[in-house]
Amino acid sequence: MVEKHPRRTPRQDRARKRAIRAQAALTGVRYSVAARQLEATGLQPGETVGGSGRTIYPFTGDEQRQRLIEARARWSFEERLADTRRAGLLPDGRAQHLAERFPSAAPFYHGEGRAELLSMLYMAVVFEAPALLPEPGFLAWVAETGEETAVDVECAALDRAARALLDREPGELWPVLEHAVAASRDGADWHMRQVGIRLAALSQVLWAAHPEAPVTGVAQTLDAVLMVAEDGHAPGTRVRLLATPFQGLRATIVGAVWGAAGPPAAYRVRRERSGHTLTVAPHDLVVLAGQELLPH
Repeated sequence: MVEKHPRRTPRQDRARKRAIRAQAALTGVRYSVAARQLEATGLQPGETVGGSGRTIYPFTGDEQRQRLIEARARWSFEERLADTRRAGLLPDGRAQHLAERFPSAAPFYHGEGRAELLSMLYMAVVFEAPALLPEPGFLAWVAETGEETAVDVECAALDRAARALLDREPGELWPVLEHAVAASRDGADWHMRQVGIRLAALSQVLWAAHPEAPVTGVAQTLDAVLMVAEDGHAPGTRVRLLATPFQGLRATIVGAVWGAAGPPAAYRVRRERSGHTLTVAPHDLVVLAGQELLPH
């Protein structure tokens, strides 16, 4: 007589327990929760449910981008300090820092004028919600640690507000940006005035030559840096879909959907082969193994 449910061998039990412990360590959940995750989603070793973990630098297949990211990770303290000092200088220093820190790898993080658009977004946030601007003296003090992630945490509210602006329709967004640049150009703050003058002149040439401004690339850049403070998975991360009718199909995260606070409420993913874009809840995604380029 054949058993309907053959018993696991000791070797299978040991392998299962190792997988559960690894999942618990990877996601930061209890052993029992990790066991249920493995059971419910069919997670393979190294995979995580989309609502857990963090991916800041997914490998997008662009080796040049990978080399640039790995080179930054080898910077000396003096190089990191110079960069974090720039990252703490708003609006243009941080904008340039982020554009270089998340290098382009089409179709991700791409578009000429990313740093300029980021600067304009920061100006608009300062104009609409000045309370979100970090205190300059304290931000400069944080930058002296040479830790870019510490600066990210202090700028998280500003970055989130800048990202929210990009969800507006172009007809609503561009007048806001133009007004903020004009206000900065005519304001009392010397640095903001100089940046405003430069952007006012640049924007006329840049947007005329590139009517489709790098909105997607800037949104992805802000998505990626927000994962530092909130956890989540940056654009370029490859996933497997769990919800029907797409269960088992693979896709790539192309953007995040943010709420007022916390990690992403959903992800926009592009299916492999078909290229269709879907909006999917984090718990309906499995992040494939081996995504992160650098330890975090």
